[in-house]
Amino acid sequence: MLVERVSLRDELLAAIPSLRAFAISFTNNRDRADDLVQETIMRAWANIDKFEPGTNMQAWLFTILRNLFHSDYRKRKHEVEDTDRAFAARLRTYPDQQSHLDFEDFRAALATLPRDQREALLLVGAQGLSYEEAAEVCQVPIGTVKSRVNRARLKLACLLSLSNEAELGPDDVTKAAVAAD
Repeated sequence: MLVERVSLRDELLAAIPSLRAFAISFTNNRDRADDLVQETIMRAWANIDKFEPGTNMQAWLFTILRNLFHSDYRKRKHEVEDTDRAFAARLRTYPDQQSHLDFEDFRAALATLPRDQREALLLVGAQGLSYEEAAEVCQVPIGTVKSRVNRARLKLACLLSLSNEAELGPDDVTKAAVAAD
């Protein structure tokens, strides 16, 4: 068994120059090719028990290398090169403390609505159903659903002290803080 492992190790090591040339043809970058070959050898050695002696070791290694390259390519395709951190410097995130509190206020206000109004509002507003579809679900005329949704929206706006759409989302202080460099 030990002799067999030594023989397999020697075959792995003998394949490195061919693997490196193959990797360079994929990456056009010697450093990335070396990393790819190293990862290939590590994976092959970790899974050497899956290799069937007597089969083509180089073909097995080339398959591992090819699969690693394609997996890495798919992963890197979604990454953004940002060596000078210019892209990251432009990214901004609003703090979520206020939005969490606003959501809790909304949930509490929603819970105070009559069941039929809450149901109609959730079907149309949250689930995205049309008034016709919501009317079918609730088994009521379409005008009833429109009326319930309108009353629910007005009641929520009153409960949350909202007078216009500009009051939705981050407040002016938060917007100014995020906009500042």
